[in-house]
Amino acid sequence: MICRCGWVNDDPLYLEYHDKEWGVPVHDDRQLFEMLILEGAQAGLSWYTVLKKRDRYREAFDGFDPVLVARYGERKLAELLADAGLIRNRLKLAGAVKNARAFLQVQAEFGSFDRYIWSFVGGAPKVNHRAALRDVPASTPESEAMSKALKKRGFTFVGSTICYAFMQATGMVMDHTADCFLYAELAAAGEGEA
Repeated sequence: MICRCGWVNDDPLYLEYHDKEWGVPVHDDRQLFEMLILEGAQAGLSWYTVLKKRDRYREAFDGFDPVLVARYGERKLAELLADAGLIRNRLKLAGAVKNARAFLQVQAEFGSFDRYIWSFVGGAPKVNHRAALRDVPASTPESEAMSKALKKRGFTFVGSTICYAFMQATGMVMDHTADCFLYAELAAAGEGEA
């Protein structure tokens, strides 16, 4: 039997996400934008809830193209709010538009969002050695610094806990637990990048 991180359930969608995406370093700006928006949508909910709706989010948000999302106005927001396939929270949906605009400003200033966001971990994955799920914190000094910096730049739904979940999902930190079958592979890859 394959041993995985303790937060994974038996749904094939969740297994696929854990096994192929979570904790793998992401450097593509569009993917980073998608994860930033989806982690914000998760606030107060489970990641599993968001994951089940991810395909619909991709359709409704024009493939998470930040240029297109930044142009959304009240008509598009009303359309999103009426979409049963999304988490219909006005603040979160309006926040996605606000974040797209802030995201584009960061891209313009730093050349890419990737260059900016990875600076919070020194440009390479931070490999953690967690024995069990109970050892994984909800936030860290790095996620706190990221949260403060993003808020200062006009982002929303980027609290320290959301930022840490984003860092885990995009491989900025490697938090697969030591008993997970992916731990050795991703730890070695992360340490090789350092």
